[in-house]
Amino acid sequence: MDLYLLRHGIAADHGDPRYPNDDDRPLTPEGQKRMLQQARGIKALGLRFDLVLSSPVLRARQTAEIVAGALGATDLLAFSPHLSTSGDARSLVKQLNEQYADRKDVLLAGHEPYLSGMASRLVSGEDGFAVDFKKGSLCLLRIEALRWSRCATLCWLLSPGQLRAIR
Repeated sequence: MDLYLLRHGIAADHGDPRYPNDDDRPLTPEGQKRMLQQARGIKALGLRFDLVLSSPVLRARQTAEIVAGALGATDLLAFSPHLSTSGDARSLVKQLNEQYADRKDVLLAGHEPYLSGMASRLVSGEDGFAVDFKKGSLCLLRIEALRWSRCATLCWLLSPGQLRAIR
């Protein structure tokens, strides 16, 4: 399985009084614009996904919808509470193995520090492997058999600027 980890784009500031519930913070207009440019970079790389699984939190949902739309893959979009800001990555691994075991190219859209923690566990088997997921970063983990331990190889991590530069 190729597991792609995508951090949501630029969102309204944490603590913004317009969004008393943190889960309701949307992407900013600039965040939407940049994510669309990054999605075009993803498309230019020739990446295709069998599943686009997102956190149901608004900013991650919007990110996943932008990417799925740019790739013509909105029919592959699904949501998992295990990817939310309070989600459990071990439960997500179980869900992927039970519900999506036949998928070969999976995009997960989520949050920090969740994504870097998951990458750390899957690459090193521990929690201390540092991965710098800027908003809009995309990472590829190559996995033979997904489990909640060392099972992945970190192939690459692209910054948002690198994704926007790809044509």
